[in-house]
Amino acid sequence: MQIAQTALPGVMILTPVRHGDDRGFFSESWNKARLAEHGITVEFVQDNHSLSRDVGTVRGLHFQTPPHAQVKLVRCGRGAFLDVAVDIRRGSATFGKWVGVELTAENGRQLLVPEGFAHGFVTRAPDTEIVYKCSDYYAPECDRALMFDDPALGIDWGVTRQNAILSSKDAAAPALADLDNPFVWEEGA
Repeated sequence: MQIAQTALPGVMILTPVRHGDDRGFFSESWNKARLAEHGITVEFVQDNHSLSRDVGTVRGLHFQTPPHAQVKLVRCGRGAFLDVAVDIRRGSATFGKWVGVELTAENGRQLLVPEGFAHGFVTRAPDTEIVYKCSDYYAPECDRALMFDDPALGIDWGVTRQNAILSSKDAAAPALADLDNPFVWEEGA
């Protein structure tokens, strides 16, 4: 497993080794013991799989608040998408900063998104499948969204609000300045 840090501490790109032949490939997308050797000790409890039919579908930016905050490990099962993580930990040196990573079925990369970060993506290919692990169960009472196109964030999604395909929840999400956000950066965390 190749592990690369991003510009946001804790947000990492994990690229599994692929063993291929004429039939295709085999890849180990998660190995608890091997990743623990690199300090990644997340306990995942739920796997999710979503399909976005159209190019330009935006899902996010989403997060869950404590006591059900989630770490996510996101990968592409089919198609392609830009995966984005935003630091929403008040007081963090990287508060309001974001990273975006192109995840495709071909490149096999995965994005590890820690607690205290909002997560979202925009599809780049039709019939894109997103597969991700979560460290806590879905809890509707803790579910929150952040405006994907908040000008204060400056994320280059490659789509505008006018041509993005959004849920009503995502279309109504607040800006970072108005966010009901319990995450506070703690030194050493």
